[in-house]
Amino acid sequence: MSIDPSVIAALRAALVSDPENIAMRLHVGQLLLDGNQAAEALAEAAEVLNRQPTHGEGLRLAEQSAEAAGDVIRASGYRRLREALGMASAQNLIESSLGSDAEPPSRPETMRLTHRGEEEETEEDSGDLTGLRVVTSDLTLAQVAGMKDVKQRLEMAFLAPMRNPDLRKLYKKSLKGGLLLYGPPGCGKTFLARAIAGELGSKFLSIGLTDVVDMYIGESEKNLHRVFELARRNKPCVLFIDEIDALGRKRSLMRNSGERNVVNQLLSEMDGVEADNEGVYVLGATNHPWDVDSALRRPGRFDRTVLVLPPDAPARAQILQSAMEDRPVNQLDYAKLADQAEDFSGADLVHWAEAASEQAMADSIRKGTVRSVDMGDFKQAKKDVKPSTRPWFETAKNFAVYANEGGTYDDLITYLKSRRWM
Repeated sequence: MSIDPSVIAALRAALVSDPENIAMRLHVGQLLLDGNQAAEALAEAAEVLNRQPTHGEGLRLAEQSAEAAGDVIRASGYRRLREALGMASAQNLIESSLGSDAEPPSRPETMRLTHRGEEEETEEDSGDLTGLRVVTSDLTLAQVAGMKDVKQRLEMAFLAPMRNPDLRKLYKKSLKGGLLLYGPPGCGKTFLARAIAGELGSKFLSIGLTDVVDMYIGESEKNLHRVFELARRNKPCVLFIDEIDALGRKRSLMRNSGERNVVNQLLSEMDGVEADNEGVYVLGATNHPWDVDSALRRPGRFDRTVLVLPPDAPARAQILQSAMEDRPVNQLDYAKLADQAEDFSGADLVHWAEAASEQAMADSIRKGTVRSVDMGDFKQAKKDVKPSTRPWFETAKNFAVYANEGGTYDDLITYLKSRRWM
């Protein structure tokens, strides 16, 4: 279904003036999804969930958009969260009977909700973390395209001290703390976190909102404590918290104490008040750092912030070449293609490669003869594939200009100026 770009532009302009208009943002997201712009639709759904993490329609749109974008794991996560929250109908019933500021119900003593949304009988909490696995990553930073500045910061903050324990002891460099990765969606923050774990040979534990949030009072905090205990038992361990803005959202924006208690628990776990976090390195990723609670940004928590930008030209060429591996190709000039893909995220580039391959496959079906993917296929596919990062930069620019306390967004401002966007 074709959507008039002017309609989307007008609605987005209205959202700039009224960013809290959830209904309008959902409408924009649905239009984008109907127009086969799944990545942009997912970004709008994420904006809704940043403001209301338990919004039923927002979760539905996020699930459908992620599935349309080919991100099956993320789609499954949103679906599981909807199930864990008792689905939108049950939630609306609770809110209508108790009021919008009411607290969630307490868990029945003989029941608990697993992370798959299934109920099972138990006499006491077993402390299981259904679906979570501590793994060993085989990725390294050499496999991460570009990101030279990011890699240098990581080397100083964590990698070099880990490789040189004697020097670490001499300079009393701690291995606890955290690093916040932020930037437009699809630019490799999760991939980078896995590569850090692989570089160190340490364990890797990845969690998201669906692994923590529970509809019953106190259970979300318990789940978060179990996650950190699991990381401590497997140290050295990189604990990666995806979409940290959903778990560590500004408490001033939250509607009830249950949500605020999750942030308080996260603060307590990162401080290691009751346990030693030495050897547990916490990485957080977010597309919306301005929504992260300020208390999480103080020293000892997420005290270092790194901007993860869209890949540069050499990195774009490498991503495209990797995406086309094991496919029939005909004299593809990856450097030339990379020059045509400025502002594309890594996810956009993979999508472009997929779309070009579909062009060649469709032509092969029509002619009854298999042919290779060529430059013409990429040219044709690019008519429907646009960079998904620009709406993010439009939003981020406002925060960089008006909310740059302590120079938090200096790197972002430098990049925006280099592109002459401000």
